Amino acid sequence: MHILTRSLAAAAFAVACITVVPAANAQTPAPTPGPSQASPNIPEPKLAAAAAALERVTAVHQEYRQRIASAEPAERKRIADEATDALKKAVTDQGISVEEYSSIIDTAQKDPDLRTKLLQRVRPQGQ
Repeated sequence: MHILTRSLAAAAFAVACITVVPAANAQTPAPTPGPSQASPNIPEPKLAAAAAALERVTAVHQEYRQRIASAEPAERKRIADEATDALKKAVTDQGISVEEYSSIIDTAQKDPDLRTKLLQRVRPQGQ
C-alpha cells in the first residue's frame, strides 16, 4: 500500500509538472529527439486512457488538497487515505493500471513529443 501511495503521490506531482512544463518549454526550444531519444510508441488507446486519467487525477487531487487543508489535524490521515483510493480509482476507471499511468506520465515529462501528444488529448478544465 505504501508503494501505491508513493506512486499516486508521484502521479499527482506529475500533474503539476506536466501542466507547468509546456509553459516553460514555450520559452526555450525543446531538443529535437535524435536516434537515441526516439519517442516511445505508446498505443493510441493507452495514450487516450492516460489523458482521461490525467484529467480525473487533476480534479481529484485539487478536491482532496482543499479538503485536507481545511480539515482538522486528526482527520487529515483519514482524508489522505481516502484520496489515495480516489486517485487509484480515477486512473483504473479509465482502463489502465496505476503503473501504466505512472510510466506514461514519467515518460511524457522527459519526452516533449509524447507530452504534446498527451496534452492534445486533455480537455481544458471546465469543459
